[in-house]
Amino acid sequence: MSDDTTRITPNPGYVSGLLSRALTTARSHEDAGTRARAEEKLRRFSAVLDGMLDGSLAIGSRTPVAAPAWATLEVVTGGFATGALLADGPLLEHERSLLGSLGLPEGADARARLNAWHLGEDGLAALRDRLRDGRYRVDVPEEGALLVAAWLLSHDRRAEAHDLLDQIAPYFDRLRFYPVPQERALSGSAVVRLQPLSATVASLKAVKPSPQVARMNEALAVWSPYEDRLVALLRETFEGDAPCRRFPEAWAARASATLDEYPRLRAAHPLCRRPDKPGETLAILRRTVARCVADPSSLTDRELRALGELLSSIARKRGAPGSAELSALRTTQSAVVALPTHDAFARVLVDRLGAFPLDGGIASLDAVDGPLSAAEAERVRACEGALPPVRFIAKLARSLEAPVEELVERGVIPSSEVLAAVAPQITSQVRAAGIDDPSLRLLYGAVYAAFRRRRSLLLLDLAHQVRLEELPWVRAIEGLRRAGSDVTAASRVTLEQLSTLAITSYPEVILPNKLLQELGALAKGAGLDLPLVEELAADIFMGTFSPKFVRAAKCAASMLRGTLYERYYDVPTERVLSLKEVVTPKHARPGATAPSPAFAALCAELAGASPGAGWSVARNGTIVEQEQILTTHNLAVLFETFALSERLGDRLPELARRCFTRICRQQSQRVTAWRSQLQRVKNHAYAWRQMVFFLSVAPPGSVDDFLLWAEEHLAEQGDDLRARLTPPLRGLLAVAVGEAPTPEMPRFLGWSVGRHWLLPARS
Repeated sequence: MSDDTTRITPNPGYVSGLLSRALTTARSHEDAGTRARAEEKLRRFSAVLDGMLDGSLAIGSRTPVAAPAWATLEVVTGGFATGALLADGPLLEHERSLLGSLGLPEGADARARLNAWHLGEDGLAALRDRLRDGRYRVDVPEEGALLVAAWLLSHDRRAEAHDLLDQIAPYFDRLRFYPVPQERALSGSAVVRLQPLSATVASLKAVKPSPQVARMNEALAVWSPYEDRLVALLRETFEGDAPCRRFPEAWAARASATLDEYPRLRAAHPLCRRPDKPGETLAILRRTVARCVADPSSLTDRELRALGELLSSIARKRGAPGSAELSALRTTQSAVVALPTHDAFARVLVDRLGAFPLDGGIASLDAVDGPLSAAEAERVRACEGALPPVRFIAKLARSLEAPVEELVERGVIPSSEVLAAVAPQITSQVRAAGIDDPSLRLLYGAVYAAFRRRRSLLLLDLAHQVRLEELPWVRAIEGLRRAGSDVTAASRVTLEQLSTLAITSYPEVILPNKLLQELGALAKGAGLDLPLVEELAADIFMGTFSPKFVRAAKCAASMLRGTLYERYYDVPTERVLSLKEVVTPKHARPGATAPSPAFAALCAELAGASPGAGWSVARNGTIVEQEQILTTHNLAVLFETFALSERLGDRLPELARRCFTRICRQQSQRVTAWRSQLQRVKNHAYAWRQMVFFLSVAPPGSVDDFLLWAEEHLAEQGDDLRARLTPPLRGLLAVAVGEAPTPEMPRFLGWSVGRHWLLPARS
């Protein structure tokens, strides 16, 4: 992707760059909300930098601070821990409220007192009530710990409860181990939502009146009618084609009264700037009427000719005063003014949403997206029956509770990254289904969903992220999860549906790491040992791969032997299949994985990355890209496991076309930032690779049909785009007919040491 050989590593200089960008945004951005968010980023990046410089943060470790691995860390861009724990920090509103009801002070030991109270008779009773009615929320996993302890104590599992408490008690003075109360009970239904209603309401409340719309409405409602009256007065003075030649009886009095209106109107309606501009029509007409009242003879012949031309032009454009043409125009403009402004509509929608719990969602949009009622229209001074703007419907849909497929179809989930964000809501329900007790099942699902919201740490030496089972309160109940056939079947079905949905909805992008975590959890529940491989970051790549990469590559090699994919990427199938799989030793340290040196050496060889070439991000990227080629980045594993080639069948050529269309569309867009150009090349190489994969497993004849279509589609694009994409398309065509790519018809790879052929020259 890059010709940049500067090492971009997790060091103070890298974090300083992030901090500098946040500082610039905080100081100079025009939007107050954006400045506030930048200020928060500034605080976090400063904490990271301070911790790196004074040695208090062990960057790259699973435990970068003096806290157990299960404690939820505050993590910023790049996977850096700030040193803060999310269950720590200042007391929250519900904590202060509980302290007040208990008559306890908000001192330094307040959190320890609250944790201890929850283990007393009254506190345990409150926790049991929460468990029974489900009226609680778990924002960070720690907030479910005492609920688990209460459940264990209520079910004669005192040993497990005491063991759990022994592990978390040393942190009672810092961390919240009790839940957040809420009025709405948790739901175990098979629906998801993108965000709670509280976030949607907040976004609607943030809608401010538009100054441009306010000025336009004032001009249409006030100044255009006033200008019409001035035009009508002057048209009364025409004699033949000349204005200001005769003045009907009482004309001067009526004109003076109209002129006297102006100061009052201006004081009441100061938004529109047009009335005060000397060269604007309104100002010219007002000055002319005033001079006619004072002394008509002061107007020169030149001024009168200009006035006549101006009045004739006005009549041609919008009609003369009293005409049907002008009347229709002003009626239309009045209707525009009567339309509710966006901020008014936002207030109406906030009122409508008041009937729903803020910590929940909306079961249907029908109750909130309808036209304005008469009462609503009167309240916002708008016309009855007006419909909410489309962008507001999109805001409401973010809180719609519906099957994930419906949200994808509606465009509420626009990308695989957003799908990954809501996937834990699905996985948590499936994983919790193995627990028979209803209250514990809901709790397990809530803790699981909160755990999946944890941001991944930057880890080195093939260490893996903290797993759910490492949380002491999860480990205490994990044995209660039933591994029956119904749970296994549900996990398998959900895994297949979610994988298929991601691949068919977003065929041009690879499965993001967060989504792969959910697929891995479902695979485990289904009893499937799938080698799902995550995307590795080139800037921290350590030159090694874990054993699952070998397994994934072998699966792909077996599946794609003799296909277009194998020939296009020159996959050494037999060498891949002969690789030995490495098993992680049982005595390895926690979180460690044994490397697979033979596979790493093969990837480096295929990338042309000689051992003595030196370290660079670009060199790393070429090696990682070869790994992705050999493993197909999970496509082969999922297609083989669920027989997706047969299931998708005739849809596969369409998926390939969508990949190519996406590349063409985005390559035609102008991008000036150098790193954005590099990122785009890498992403389009991903799309190209997935396109080749889909064609390789598509029905016979699909490749020839696709290549004909692609040539026709590319012919419709601009000259520059055709010039850049014709060579790789011809390279694919050459491979399809049994030839080899050439430097003039290169393989589409995303990384290169040196300038990439798809990039413009650096100026």
